[in-house]
Order: sequence, then structure tokens, then C-alpha cells
Amino acid sequence: MTIRIKRVYDPVEPSDGERYLVERLWPRGVRRDELVITAWLRAVAPSDALRRWYAHDPAKWSEFQQRYQEELLARPREWKPLLEAARRGPITLLYSARDRVHNSAVVLRAFLEEWLHSAGEGHDEATTLGRCTERKARVEDERTAR
Repeated sequence: MTIRIKRVYDPVEPSDGERYLVERLWPRGVRRDELVITAWLRAVAPSDALRRWYAHDPAKWSEFQQRYQEELLARPREWKPLLEAARRGPITLLYSARDRVHNSAVVLRAFLEEWLHSAGEGHDEATTLGRCTERKARVEDERTAR
């Protein structure tokens, strides 16, 4: 159950497993017939509004992570195929951002790994979703308190 992240511009490796483009926009300078991917999962990427708000500003990183996780919680149908693929074998999430540390694929991988870890501990989906919903409520409370 390995989930890797790579820039779309990095070379393909056999250890990549299934490769998923997790960007809302197609990467600049990459022809569609040249990119080796299993699927392009646009809907799992941050919303246009969130992407524009964040604008790859590291000062907004913490808030971006929280907001993106909230979006993911609201759209499980979009990320569950990634979870199922990760259970079958290694997967690689492809992103195009220059920043290798502060990008949506980093958040998505952590989110998926949390789900995989919870399942490994014997938690069912409802329990895991409940824990995530509680976290979302705490985040909302913190935002309201500011």
C-alpha cells in the first residue's frame, strides 16, 4: 500500500505502479499522448476557488490543507478509486506544481494514507468518516474563533 507523489515532468519508473494525474488543469508543456497515466482524476483536485485562493503561497499552506481536506470529505466518490487502487498495489499521484513540498498531491496522499491506516487498525468506514467529520468541525470552530 505505497502511495508516491511525483511531478508529471519526472521520468516514469517501474516502481510507480498505477499513475494518476490529480490536477484540475492539464500540465503545461505536456502532450496528452506523451503522459503515461492510468487516469486523469480532475475532480479529486482542489476546487478552482480553492486553487485560486491558495495561489501556491506557502504562507497559506496550513489553511489550504484544512480546506482541501474538507473538500475531499465532501466528495468521497472522487477519491475512493485511489484508495482501492492503493490497496491493490503501489500508486503514484502526479502533480505539476514546482513546489515539491506545498502542493495538493502532498495533502491528498496524507489524506489517503490516513484512511488506509484507519482501515488497517480495523476501523470501518463509518468510524473513519466520523473521526474526519469531528476534525472538520474542530477546524470550523477554530476558523470561527479567529
